[in-house]
Amino acid sequence: MREVDAVIGRRLDSGVPLVGEVSRYIISSGGKRLRPALLLLICGALGYRGAQRFNLAAVVEFIHTATLLHDDVVDESTLRRGRPTANEHFGNPASVLVGDFLYSRAFQMMLDAHDVRVMEILADATNVIAEGEVMQLMNMHDPNLDESAYLQVIRSKTAKLFEASARLGAVLAGVPRPLEDACAEYGQALGTAFQVVDDVLDYAGAAEEMGKNLGDDLREGKVTLPLIAAMRRGSAQQRDLIRRAVETGALEELDHVVEIVRATGALEVAHEAAAAEAKRAMSAAEQLPSNEHAQALLQLAASLLARRN
Repeated sequence: MREVDAVIGRRLDSGVPLVGEVSRYIISSGGKRLRPALLLLICGALGYRGAQRFNLAAVVEFIHTATLLHDDVVDESTLRRGRPTANEHFGNPASVLVGDFLYSRAFQMMLDAHDVRVMEILADATNVIAEGEVMQLMNMHDPNLDESAYLQVIRSKTAKLFEASARLGAVLAGVPRPLEDACAEYGQALGTAFQVVDDVLDYAGAAEEMGKNLGDDLREGKVTLPLIAAMRRGSAQQRDLIRRAVETGALEELDHVVEIVRATGALEVAHEAAAAEAKRAMSAAEQLPSNEHAQALLQLAASLLARRN
C-alpha cells in the first residue's frame, strides 16, 4: 500500500493547483483503500509480483475517489469520514471538475498496462457504475422499491468496482478464466456485503463512528434494505409513516423511522443478507491457492460482519 500511495502522489501532480488540492483533500481523508487492497491481495494469492499491480491499484482508487466527489455533489452531502466533504469545502463546481480529472487520469494510467483486457474491464466498470448512479437517482423518494431493484443498484454502483479490482488482479496473474471468474465473484459478493452493512449503519451506527451524518439516506430519499424489510414486516401504520418519510425526506420522522426499523427486526434481516454475501465471497476465495493472501481474503469477508464504521 505504501507503493500504491507513492503512485497516487506522483500521478496527482497537475499544472493546475486546485486539481491537486481537491484530489489530495479527499484521497488523504482516511479512506479504507479496500479496492486497491483487494487487487493487491488477489495478486498475492495468485503469485503476481509485478509493479503493474501498484499502478492499477492506484487506478481503482482514483475511479472510486471520482465517484465519491460526484456522489457528494448529487446527494448534497456535507460530511464524509468525519470532516466536511470536498463540495462543502471547495464548492460543487470544483468537486465535479476534479472528479472528471481523476477519471481521465485513471484512463491515462490504465494504458500503462498495455493490455486491452485491462482497459475493457475498467471501461465496463466505470460505465456500469454510472448506470448505477442514474438508477439510484431514478429510485429516489420511491417507497415502492423492492429488494431486487435495491440489489441491482448496489451491485452496479458499489460492488462493480470491487468486482473489477479482483478481476484485474487475476488478469495480471494470467490465471485461467474459471479462476478469474471466481475472483470476480469474490469481489462482487464482498462489495455487495459492504454496501448492505453500510446501509444498516445509517440506522444503527453512531455519527462519531460513521464519520457522516446519520439519516442522510432518508433525507436523500434512498430506500435501502433496512427500510424495505421494515415496510415488509411492519404494521400498516408503520409502513405509512416510512412511506411518508421517504417521499418527503423529512428528518423530523427520523427517530420514529429508526424505532420502527429496530422494532420490526429489519436490521437483523439486512445483516442476514450481508452475511449471505460474505459467505458467497468466502466460498469463492476458497478456490484460490492456499496461502497467507488467500487467508487474508477470507478474513476480510468475515470481518464485514463485525463492521461498525
